[in-house]
Amino acid sequence: MKLREGVEWAVHCCINLSWISPDRAVPAARLAEFHDLPTAYLNKQMNALGRAGIVSSRSGPRGGFRLNREPEEITLMDVAAAIDGSARAFLCTGIRHQGPAGRIAGPAGHRTPCTVAQAFSSAELAWRRRLADQTIADLADEVRRANPAAPDHVRHWFDRT
Repeated sequence: MKLREGVEWAVHCCINLSWISPDRAVPAARLAEFHDLPTAYLNKQMNALGRAGIVSSRSGPRGGFRLNREPEEITLMDVAAAIDGSARAFLCTGIRHQGPAGRIAGPAGHRTPCTVAQAFSSAELAWRRRLADQTIADLADEVRRANPAAPDHVRHWFDRT
């Protein structure tokens, strides 16, 4: 499975937003500046999170983004689907029914599930379940355990204007 870099960016932004007061909106430019990212591209990711209901946005001088749900309610699968979509990673095109392979399998081959498609589907399901089992709060806790000062540093950095 390959996820675009926007998923990584969005997850980091969600973790940072989880440490900032829910009353405070953070502009995309500040979120981008914190990780030295291009603002326009990050803004697209944040808007995708907004369309998915993960963040909300407010315009104006005190505008920006904030989490729309509690960090415990936002899974990594939610973020990945918001940014990259929820289309299946593997699409079976049925080549086992084409050419000499199709003649070997005969009519019975059309009635049995494709072994290759089943293997990829099973792996993708496990991957999606693993992402659905982890939340932004889980990752924020892991970061906090590794660096206890991280939440305070993030809050202080974003409080600077």
